[in-house]
Amino acid sequence: MALVAASSSSSAQSLPKNYDVFINFRGEDTHFNFTSHLHDAFCRKHIRTYIDYQLPKGDEISPALLQAIDDSYVSVVVFSQNYASSRWCLNELAHILHCKRVQGQIVIPIFYKVDPSHVRNQTDTYKQAFERNFKGRQDEIKMWKQSLNEAVNLAGYDSHTFG
Repeated sequence: MALVAASSSSSAQSLPKNYDVFINFRGEDTHFNFTSHLHDAFCRKHIRTYIDYQLPKGDEISPALLQAIDDSYVSVVVFSQNYASSRWCLNELAHILHCKRVQGQIVIPIFYKVDPSHVRNQTDTYKQAFERNFKGRQDEIKMWKQSLNEAVNLAGYDSHTFG
């Protein structure tokens, strides 16, 4: 409930939202372990959470998904080893950070089995993803790298520090 209380106290968020938390994650890395447990924990605490396990394949994020981000007080971004290989994740992240700037949305990064410095500096699997998957998309890559740098500098959690 602390997330709900913290998020609702922001004066920039005067209109009621449909969700307390939006979870942004790479399904292949975290769906059946960390993210599903996080979602279950939120549900047990009656925290209204948006999570989409069944995104269709393709290049565009659906308007409904962008609306769910807009309509959340808090976004939890779960960075994982293959996060940067997903155009969906990266575009969601850019939109989440836009909502942070415009609406004052709270953004909480979690580094799940990935070194925060790999995200910050786009090394290791993050570098490989940009080199292999997104050739010729220099404008998008620049935006995504800026988004990663912005998000990694927010106060968050490293899974190595969990219980």
